[in-house]
Amino acid sequence: MVYNLLISGRPGVGKTTVLKKVARHFEQVAAGFYTEEIREAGVRKGFAIRTLDGKTGLLAHVDAPSPYRVGKYRVLVADFDQVAVEPLFRRLRNARLFIIDEIGKMEFFSQRFVELVFSLLDHPVPVVASIMARPHPLADRIKQRPDVKLIEVKESNRDGLPDQLIREIEQILQGLPR
Repeated sequence: MVYNLLISGRPGVGKTTVLKKVARHFEQVAAGFYTEEIREAGVRKGFAIRTLDGKTGLLAHVDAPSPYRVGKYRVLVADFDQVAVEPLFRRLRNARLFIIDEIGKMEFFSQRFVELVFSLLDHPVPVVASIMARPHPLADRIKQRPDVKLIEVKESNRDGLPDQLIREIEQILQGLPR
C-alpha cells in the first residue's frame, strides 16, 4: 500500500499552501512543519520553519552565520534540527500523519533530517510532503520508492489538490490500526 504522498512542482506554484490546507484538516493527528519566506522591504531574505504545534525557527537567511549555503542563503542546520527534526523523531510513536515542507537541498544539509525522512517513509503512517522537483541523488532515491505516489502541483490542479490529498489520507488512515 502507498502511504507516502509527495507533491512536487516549480517554485511558487502553491505546494506550501496545499500542505497547509491538508495540515489544517488533520490538525488533531498530524505532526510536521512547513517553511515560509522571510521578506524584508519586499525582498526575500530567508526562510522560517513553522511546526504544526506552533514553534518557529530559522531555516536559512542571507545574513546567517553558517558554512552551509544554497544560492545566497545560508542554512542554519542546528536551528532546523532543534525546531523541526528532533520533535518529529519524538512523535514517531503517536502521530497518525506526518507533513513535511519540504524535502529539498537546504534540508539535506541536516544528516538528522535525512535519517528522519527515511524513518518516516519506512514507518506505517502516512507522510505528505513536498519534494524538490530538480534532480538530486537523495530526492531521486525518495521519489523512486515503490511506497511513494508523486503528484505534480500545477496551477491547473492546485486548488483541488488539498481535497484530493485529504480523501487519499483518510482512506489510508481507515486502514491503519488506531
